[in-house]
Amino acid sequence: MRIDEILATGPPAFSFEFFPPKTDRGEHNLYAALQELRPLEPSFVSVTYGAGGSTREKTIEIVKQLKREYGLEAMAHFTCVGATVPQLHGTLEEMSLAGVENVLALRGDPPVGQERWRRTEGGLEYSHELVRLIRDRYDFTIGAACFPETHIHASSPEEDLEHLRHKVHEGVDFLITQLFFDNRFYFDFLARARAAGIDVPIVPGILPITHIGQVERMTTTIGASLPDALREELHARQSQPEAVLDFGVAYATLQCAELLAAGAPGIHFYTLNRSPATRAIVSALKLSRPWERTGAADGRD
Repeated sequence: MRIDEILATGPPAFSFEFFPPKTDRGEHNLYAALQELRPLEPSFVSVTYGAGGSTREKTIEIVKQLKREYGLEAMAHFTCVGATVPQLHGTLEEMSLAGVENVLALRGDPPVGQERWRRTEGGLEYSHELVRLIRDRYDFTIGAACFPETHIHASSPEEDLEHLRHKVHEGVDFLITQLFFDNRFYFDFLARARAAGIDVPIVPGILPITHIGQVERMTTTIGASLPDALREELHARQSQPEAVLDFGVAYATLQCAELLAAGAPGIHFYTLNRSPATRAIVSALKLSRPWERTGAADGRD
């Protein structure tokens, strides 16, 4: 089913993001997580590319397997890194023949060891060009990324929003945000996006905190912030890994409940190929149903 249709109908969408494993143990973790999260009946799942498009073939194979063997609506991340235009068309045609209906169009990260992003000769420079290439020839629902705290390489929030507006104009059907830990960033970004004429659904991307070091590295890398009070609570538990996990689940549950009560069209979970935290959060949300609180419907896209 097309994700734009999923977001337009029914209750809020819960979706999970996975990445292609590199080892046998990683393979086990991925499929164990899938088995445990599948009963939650996610609206869709997505599979990332590695840096520089390094897992392109693996990504497509996993997406096809998730649709064929697990009966899940699976979306492939799709970048223009390390590929010429004919190669991009070849991958899109493969996905189309496999019955894939949704793609997440991203410029992508540079290959490992390359600090700055550089266009592949014969390829594309910007994500809006990739969106246009897909829209001109293929019948995919197209998702794209957005950044509540501004893209790390943007010169200003205004410039970042203008790039996003251009990308949506080229044919984006929905957006998924980069992770954030303060909902005020999402609400402020949503208001600015709507004022700029960006009217597609904007799904919050949430990372359940399970390890202090991991989340600190990730936020530094992508330019997201970790609120001081949250950091202090995490470090107060740093000698107790289970306490960190419990607190991370509680924090993310409250964060998601506030977003859904305010009308967010769903939640996209960055699972890191692990299931316990995401499973606990989604189960609690489905029981409490915060989107049914007064006012939630007014904010739905």
